[in-house]
Amino acid sequence: MSDFMDDRLVEIEAFSMEEERSEVTLRPDAWSEYIGQEQIKKNLGVFIEASKKRDEALDHVLFYGPPGLGKTTLALIIANEMNTNIKVTAAPMIEKSGDLAAILTNLEEGDILFIDEIHRLSPAVEEILYSSMEDYRIDIIIGSGPAAQTVKIDLPRFTLIGATTRAGMLSNPLRDRFGMSFRMQFYTTEELAKIVIQASNKLEREIIREASLEIAKRSRGTPRIALRLLRRVRDFAEVANEEDINHSRTKYALDELGINSFGFDEMDLRLLNLLVAAKGRAMGLSSIAASLSEDEGTVEDVLEPYLIANGYLERTAKGRRATRATYDVLNMEYVNSDGTLF
Repeated sequence: MSDFMDDRLVEIEAFSMEEERSEVTLRPDAWSEYIGQEQIKKNLGVFIEASKKRDEALDHVLFYGPPGLGKTTLALIIANEMNTNIKVTAAPMIEKSGDLAAILTNLEEGDILFIDEIHRLSPAVEEILYSSMEDYRIDIIIGSGPAAQTVKIDLPRFTLIGATTRAGMLSNPLRDRFGMSFRMQFYTTEELAKIVIQASNKLEREIIREASLEIAKRSRGTPRIALRLLRRVRDFAEVANEEDINHSRTKYALDELGINSFGFDEMDLRLLNLLVAAKGRAMGLSSIAASLSEDEGTVEDVLEPYLIANGYLERTAKGRRATRATYDVLNMEYVNSDGTLF
């Protein structure tokens, strides 16, 4: 990934450890504080209550969708609601089957294991998960060759919560072992505004409603981006010695940060202008990535989800095309797929 992508304010995968710690303090820790994803909350509430009544561990849960929508936060809230411990890790950190075995054997009855980016588990590690999720048992091979022995270790009943930004990369055997699967949706402007106001109160900095709506409109439907922009706008307000965060200061700060009223930054505009320049012809992912000097994964996982969800880009069998909405945003005449103006 290029240096430019590392510095994007609307980049939602990579951010500094300081920002990660700051964001944790802004995370809701109860259903009453969690805003958005109403259907998921409603269903999870039923399943959690039923599990508590039966005094059983919650069934395994899979959250999938674009990054920054609250998958980790939901896992932490589930742990609070179930009144149990949670172990948080990420798939890239589990390099060997022994690493996963060590984590699983340290779990206690009813504990929750949260694995982020679970689609990145290696096949060998995945194999360990199959029996542990279904039978609450792991088989460990000790030694090698003719002297090798298989040792079966029983595990306490635990809940695995997996999160992924690329559900299509999960193997079918692993996906089928999750009892519940939820797709995270982008947030509405109103929901994001409420999140911004709630976070601002935690930061002990009052924000005007119009300012919270301005941040929400430019946050690409993603709470993590909204919280990041809130912190940057707060910096501008503090330097200007303003006690609250007002609308004019918010607009000025966001404009200075290069994020327009649609939540697009320079990279988004480069992509959209590239598609418009194709004059109605579809462009392949590899061609787009090469033109933007980015890898295909960045284009597919970071740039495209928001643009597709809001109708600015469409995927076809032949490649990516700009939609009428893109031409309207860029104040350009719409070009049909046959190259004619419309």
